[in-house]
Amino acid sequence: MTHWFHRNPLKSTAPVSFNLYGVASSPAANKICNDLRTTRARLLDMFTDATCTPEIMKKSSDEYFALLQGFILPLDGTTQESKLRFIQNFKWTDTLQGNIASAQQDAIFELVSMAFNVAIWYTKFASRLAGKENVTEDEAKDVHKSLKTAAGIFKTLKETHIPRLITPAEKGRDLEPRVIDTYIVQSQAEAQEVTIARAIELKHNASLIAALAFETANFYQKADHTLNTLDPECSSKWKKYLQLKQHFYMAYAHCYHGQTLLAADKCGEAIRSLQEAEKCYSRAEALCKEYRQTKGPGSTAKPSEQLFFKKLGSFIKNTLEKCQRENGFIYFHKVPAEAPALELKASYGLAEPTPFELPALSAQCTPEVYATFDLTRGPKDDKPKAKHDEEIKPVKEPDLKPQTDTGCVVS
Repeated sequence: MTHWFHRNPLKSTAPVSFNLYGVASSPAANKICNDLRTTRARLLDMFTDATCTPEIMKKSSDEYFALLQGFILPLDGTTQESKLRFIQNFKWTDTLQGNIASAQQDAIFELVSMAFNVAIWYTKFASRLAGKENVTEDEAKDVHKSLKTAAGIFKTLKETHIPRLITPAEKGRDLEPRVIDTYIVQSQAEAQEVTIARAIELKHNASLIAALAFETANFYQKADHTLNTLDPECSSKWKKYLQLKQHFYMAYAHCYHGQTLLAADKCGEAIRSLQEAEKCYSRAEALCKEYRQTKGPGSTAKPSEQLFFKKLGSFIKNTLEKCQRENGFIYFHKVPAEAPALELKASYGLAEPTPFELPALSAQCTPEVYATFDLTRGPKDDKPKAKHDEEIKPVKEPDLKPQTDTGCVVS
């Protein structure tokens, strides 16, 4: 299902040399600086390497983060943070704010910005894998796992690492709560989409599918509402995507709930539920057009062109016609004016974020080597500072090539 998911662009960053001149006063200290530079550059390359896998990404990010923690964790047993935390300046763009960079002289800013990009990479990897022709069961599991991994990284950054920043995130930037909360919930919702597709494919109980679809629609609604107070110029397109997915899965919920009602001989209520499904589906179709016409950051998804989308429209129509025929021959139930309430709770299949843990501190970063970093020989102005006046070129990302759509996430 190529172009099924909306994706905002990767963050881009200015090169960092880690040239600490006289501060790194031993060969071991210099090696740490050199290795930081090379592992950072290698990790940045992985973001745009179409052959990169989750295993390679984890290895590359762990190598960098293990070294970077030497600039964050205290190694002398006397302080709560490394004496090196504020020695190096880092510049990063934001996924919604174009090419103007934020800068902070803070290793924790580098940690959360780079890890944020790692999470974005996992969502893009999932999107590319889901776009393959004839996705296998193992590949579908990888899509599901990658989206839960992304959600876990975003969640851990929000709860554990971002609160440690000296300079708080500005409004509309990636590290502020509204933006990162939306990324968390969207990743969970998209992981549940894989579960729903799997449940449909294996013809699971209609009540389970309805409940999962209802929970997923609510996730998308929550994500949409989280962006309500953000500048429309940078969030409108993203919001349209979240809204169309909400209505699409509400259509699924009402459709499968209608099947459950029919099986319970409640044909009038089943008809009304399917009529509501038609209404939600029509709204999703309209939102697809609005989404395509809305300008904003990110790649444009094309959900209404996918068989998975089109199949639902036909399924709702056929199921509604069946219910109406049954009602005319057997049940003769009155169709209620109000759609049956969806008081559904999924017992299975809900996607929880996978907990994210940083790797252990690199073995290179010992107290003895740490002692050879001499701040008295370095720049005197080592206080945290931020500026937003430098443009950084956007990351050139691999193209998504459309492939034949089989109509489902798994096959």
